[in-house]
Amino acid sequence: MLPLLLFIAFAPPTITPEILRGFDHSNNIEYEEALAVFRRAVAADPNDSHRYNYVAQAILYSAMLKAGALESELVSGTNPFFRRERMNPSPEEQQGFDTAIRNAFTKAQARVEANPKDANAQYSLAITYGLRANYSFLVRKAWMDALKDSTASRKHAQLAIEADATYIDAKIILGLHDYIVGSLSWTYKMLGFLAGVRGDRDGGIRTLEEVAAKGINNRSDAKILLAAIYRREKHSLKAVPLLEGLITLYPRNYLFRLELAQMLADLGEREKAMAIMDNVVELNRRQAPGFGPLQAEKIAYLKGNLLFWFDEYDKAIPILKRAVAARDQLDLNTGLLACLRLGQTLDLANRHTEAKEAYRLGVAMAPESDFAKECQNYIARPYKRKRFE
Repeated sequence: MLPLLLFIAFAPPTITPEILRGFDHSNNIEYEEALAVFRRAVAADPNDSHRYNYVAQAILYSAMLKAGALESELVSGTNPFFRRERMNPSPEEQQGFDTAIRNAFTKAQARVEANPKDANAQYSLAITYGLRANYSFLVRKAWMDALKDSTASRKHAQLAIEADATYIDAKIILGLHDYIVGSLSWTYKMLGFLAGVRGDRDGGIRTLEEVAAKGINNRSDAKILLAAIYRREKHSLKAVPLLEGLITLYPRNYLFRLELAQMLADLGEREKAMAIMDNVVELNRRQAPGFGPLQAEKIAYLKGNLLFWFDEYDKAIPILKRAVAARDQLDLNTGLLACLRLGQTLDLANRHTEAKEAYRLGVAMAPESDFAKECQNYIARPYKRKRFE
């Protein structure tokens, strides 16, 4: 199942220069700065439901970044999203998110009651439902609530388009929902069918491509989504130019560079992929804008992981060991992955005794997790790479 986190708070037709600055911060993963801008925007116009959505989005995405939950590996076949550990936002973050969502609903619903053809208000409701679907999926792990809210998000996006046929940006939600439902297992797909939506995997991609090409405010958002989806669909070549363009637009967002390195690795472009990783290392060393917060240990895991996929086990092992040694300083998912990957790399290097120690470290980090179960399996039976990996 594709994570519902991809329902993000897309921009309405008209936004102020100040809010655009907030979006620039957000797209450069500077969520604290973005949140400050959006809170000022709420204070300036407390009746604008969209502004509460921006606050909720910044809070949620800040928590996701801290949890290591923004990489496209979340939607790739090699790291199923359902295996991710539950996010645990702080009480302040939870309260801030809930308050923003409640206000967004109240303001938008009042406008819809006054005028059901208010496209902007309908779109605002679509965003709010999508954000709440994110929260239900990531934090509460409430799959059915998330699916229900995502379906409501689609419904209100459709109403916005029916009220204003030129509202192309709203199509991003329709395209994404079609792709998600079209990617569900049959069990979940039946729930989508009962809600009146069958899903259309290919049609959803085409709709997102339309928004990426013709949208007004949501072009970048559509490109971000498409880059992740292309990787999931094993069309990494299509993702490369999208990511290169996003890097130009948002140079302080290190995730785009890391994603591009992974896409190039998928394509077998070792030298290009490693050159990008080396560039990230250098930018981090120089504390370049946006790269200071990136932990050197996380870079070590990502670089070691690339070397693992290129079968360079002797080079990968010492780098992955650095990441594992700092596992308690990393977000839980990266720490778990580092232990798992180190164990797998040692197994492929015919060093199973050492591999078992790496797996045990992973088990100790989160004994009840799916990662722990996988590590336990490899303790008993050494990891062997499958042909289709």
